[in-house]
Amino acid sequence: MAAILLSVRSCSANSSWAARFAARSLSTSSCLQAEVQAKSKKTLAKPGVKNVVLVDGVRTPFLLSGTTYSDLMPHDLARAALQGLLNKTALPKDAVDYIVYGTVIQEVKTSNVAREAALGAGFSDKIPAHTVTMACISSNQAMTTGVGLIAAGQCDAVVAGGVEFMSDVPIRHSRKMRKTLLSLNKAKTLSQRLSLLGTMRLSHLMPELPAVAEFSTAETMGHSADRLAAAFGVTRQEQDQFAVRSHSLALQAQEAGLLSDVISFNVPGKGSVSKDNGIRPSTMEQMAKLKPAFIKPHGTVTAANSSFLTDGASAVLIMSEEKALAMGYKPKAYLRDFVYVSQDPKDQLLLGPAYGTPKVLERSGLTMGDIDVFEFHEAFAGQIMANLKAMDSDWFAQTYMGRTSKVGTPPMEKFNMWGGSLSLGHPFGATGCRLVMTAAHRMQREGGQYGLVAACAAGGQGHAMVVEAYPQ
Repeated sequence: MAAILLSVRSCSANSSWAARFAARSLSTSSCLQAEVQAKSKKTLAKPGVKNVVLVDGVRTPFLLSGTTYSDLMPHDLARAALQGLLNKTALPKDAVDYIVYGTVIQEVKTSNVAREAALGAGFSDKIPAHTVTMACISSNQAMTTGVGLIAAGQCDAVVAGGVEFMSDVPIRHSRKMRKTLLSLNKAKTLSQRLSLLGTMRLSHLMPELPAVAEFSTAETMGHSADRLAAAFGVTRQEQDQFAVRSHSLALQAQEAGLLSDVISFNVPGKGSVSKDNGIRPSTMEQMAKLKPAFIKPHGTVTAANSSFLTDGASAVLIMSEEKALAMGYKPKAYLRDFVYVSQDPKDQLLLGPAYGTPKVLERSGLTMGDIDVFEFHEAFAGQIMANLKAMDSDWFAQTYMGRTSKVGTPPMEKFNMWGGSLSLGHPFGATGCRLVMTAAHRMQREGGQYGLVAACAAGGQGHAMVVEAYPQ
């Protein structure tokens, strides 16, 4: 695949992309404010279709796996998020009609973690709850499942969320060992048991360790990201610059108190945590010292320009607008059009945003110029850069998407301005809710009307959604 030059628009046409990454502050620039104020855009409300609103949302602090949360279980984090949502919204528990949670690596004892967490949080046992899994867009799927239930008239209030707990992932016995153990459990006599034990070999004791890899291709996601970056001509320097940008903006947002969806969580025996702990701004010189993590020695993806294994949970309250207003809530945003996309998991594993963005814009009748806030999931810096280059390529649009022209790239002064998954962390099942909440909060603060959320996921899948600010 030919390298595609990245072109990003800005208020200052003479400033370089790298310089804007380093110099851009969290406060909205005067030219961006003028642009937003000059727009007079219609709402995306549709006749005969219920308005579905995002009332509010919370998340636990996102922590590096193996740190403060290491002795917990996934449902502990999910329960904390649900309780935090109840506390923040003063929501009567009997007002909830349904609960949907997303997760990726399931704890076998709590496979329907939505149900276990809901019961633990004190929700009525009469409220149905189910768990969905769609890799890194699992909580996106949880939210849109809630939107569908409300739009269909089945529910008026749905709690959606997601959780991931990478500190204690299931490690299985080998298949031969599992078969032997199952047979031993069924054996009725001592002779049968001894006979089965005699078939065991030392090799049977080797465990099957989990990996963030594609079943269909047997390739790790980091390896795929490295190949994708190479295919689109994304340099190591570009990736390191983007990672530095993400961590720098996340730290500014954290110190400015903008990450208001983060709740304090009292971890038994370890005290209270109230901040994400993976935000670590670095210099380009420090970044350059790291060696490739996946394709050695010539790869460009490193530990520092990749998202890290993270523990965390999120939860949002979604309602019909009528129900929310009747209960006295002031919603944060409307949840509007959304799409799911899927493509080749070998060569285009992480291009979900590039495919989803033009489709969701078409569904909503918007253009890139109408979007005030962009929140894209940052799996790898190389993945983000590859998506931006694909979105800015007529050749890619015509060859792979059947489109006549490119959709274009987001202006970087509107893109992930409070950091992203590279810095805030990425609990697989919980990130989608964080993206939507951040988009809603940024629109409130910056005065924008439309936000676009997009993410890639394992299996070559992706999601994109348009969020509309609720009138202030």
